[in-house]
Amino acid sequence: MNLQDTIDKERLPNHVAIIMDGNGRWAKKQGFLRTFGHEKGTESVKEAIKSCIELGIKNLTLYAFSTENWNRPKLEVDTLMTLLVKSLKKELATLEENKIRLNTIGNFEKLPTTVQKELGSVIERTKNNDKMTLTLALSYGSREEIVSAVKSISDKVKNNIISIDSIDDSIINEHLYTHNLPDVDLLIRTSGEHRISNFLLWQIAYAELYFTDILWPDFKKNNLFEAIISYQKRERRFGKTSEQIK
Repeated sequence: MNLQDTIDKERLPNHVAIIMDGNGRWAKKQGFLRTFGHEKGTESVKEAIKSCIELGIKNLTLYAFSTENWNRPKLEVDTLMTLLVKSLKKELATLEENKIRLNTIGNFEKLPTTVQKELGSVIERTKNNDKMTLTLALSYGSREEIVSAVKSISDKVKNNIISIDSIDDSIINEHLYTHNLPDVDLLIRTSGEHRISNFLLWQIAYAELYFTDILWPDFKKNNLFEAIISYQKRERRFGKTSEQIK
């Protein structure tokens, strides 16, 4: 029996988010430039998407480029943006064939015009797909997202569009980049780091966290299955006792 056969299809996480870490370290170990690690990492991206489709997972969010990543060397940033455009063009047919809707979260306006144009085109072409939503976090930072939401809500309170007393979780959710997505059920981070790194801080409030030492370019189908099996072994209480859940 393979790993996939041991997964309970009735208890899949609805939303899986991945911090894809370790491309640079993988390249260094192989004696290559960091940029080669990013190129190799795109293979793991394709495998993760394919595996989620096979299982029937409805939402996959990938931390592709953070607000802090703009501080990296220009060559590395340019390579990442070029890879993104190249991948979008190359994988459009796959997205269409598998009924995957592309979505993005982050500060879209900071991205290069070519990236914005290609993203906008693929998002438009796949907007009616309903088998899975693939969200790319690009120029994304959770603190920036929350600050933006607070400013937007404050402006509406100031202009009497909403009242202070009406502000609750749902109001805040409506003003986040992820307003059209469910909360994260399973957060995976590769490369042995045990940090959240400013990723979906609000949305992972009740997520199960899974950390692995595997570097992202080496993260394959079975590694994803292992993360999901670990998730299914855990008891998700949401503040309740074991007796209440039973």
